[in-house]
Amino acid sequence: MLLEGIFAAITTPFYPDERVYFRKLEANVARYSRSLLAGMVVLGSTGEAVALNDEESHEVLRVAAEASAPEKVLIAGVGKDSVKATVEMAEVATRFGYDAVLVRTPTYYARQMSSQAVLHYFRSVADRSPLPVVLYNIPQCAPYDIPIELIAELAQHPNIIGIKDSSGSLERIRAEVESTRTAARRAVTVTPVFEAVTGRMLTPRPDTSGSFVSAGDLAGGVAVATAVPAVPIKTRTKEVGFQVLTGASAGLLESLKAGASGAILGLAACAPQACQEVYLAWKDHDLELAAEKQQRIVAPSHRIVAGLGISGIKYACDFNGYYGGRPRAPLLPVTADEKAEIEGLLAQIRN
Repeated sequence: MLLEGIFAAITTPFYPDERVYFRKLEANVARYSRSLLAGMVVLGSTGEAVALNDEESHEVLRVAAEASAPEKVLIAGVGKDSVKATVEMAEVATRFGYDAVLVRTPTYYARQMSSQAVLHYFRSVADRSPLPVVLYNIPQCAPYDIPIELIAELAQHPNIIGIKDSSGSLERIRAEVESTRTAARRAVTVTPVFEAVTGRMLTPRPDTSGSFVSAGDLAGGVAVATAVPAVPIKTRTKEVGFQVLTGASAGLLESLKAGASGAILGLAACAPQACQEVYLAWKDHDLELAAEKQQRIVAPSHRIVAGLGISGIKYACDFNGYYGGRPRAPLLPVTADEKAEIEGLLAQIRN
């Protein structure tokens, strides 16, 4: 699976009474699907995965997958505090057509998460997961910073294809890229312009576009409705190694320069175009424009994502035309002053 470009770490909308607002989730995913984003991460940290029960999590995965365009890469956050529960979530994601799973380190027994325990956890999940595994390093939430040498070792596993690093450390990104260069390269399926080909893109969907009547049948006076012929997808292959993605939008450009293949960003949930513009300018080798675009998102990244967190991102989604709503308790919504601050930060970043 190719992991290149910008992925939005999407939110989970709630009603005021904290029930999951599935219609708003559908609307958000459909709108992201019309953007230039490479894909979406469902039930990551921004999606408040730890605040949902299993039934809600399964339904969120289903609804998001059904609302997504087939050409978008879909990654499911499935990390739990046991190998068994994590694999079970990966199996659910497989059933709904996801392309890969994002797996964080276990958190509750933090003092017992030695390097050996973490290595065993990720290897065991990868051995049993029906989908490719993306490691997730987020020391702000999970009290464990995966050692670089451990990442290098895990990169050798045939079912571990990359890492999302949300530490915010450019030095770590560089070290992860460098230490995993020897990982086995894989041939992945891509489009003729080297964009990811997803499993859903290759899976026929029920036709809802109407019926097709051939010219010959019309000329002969026979009106027989048939299915619209499927257009075959042209593909090619590309060799990729272990793929490093940053989770810090403030350091997006520098991470790309350091060898990251893309990013999974909370800021892309509320400002996908602004994040995408940095990536596209970098891909076009226009570093001056990329630096200008990067500068636009530094302050919103620091304050909205790193500072105000889920509550800030959700209100920013509301401000930019997505549905954010309130976070689930015990997280508190932003105050009136914080709302005004967010609006000021996003005044020139409307998506």
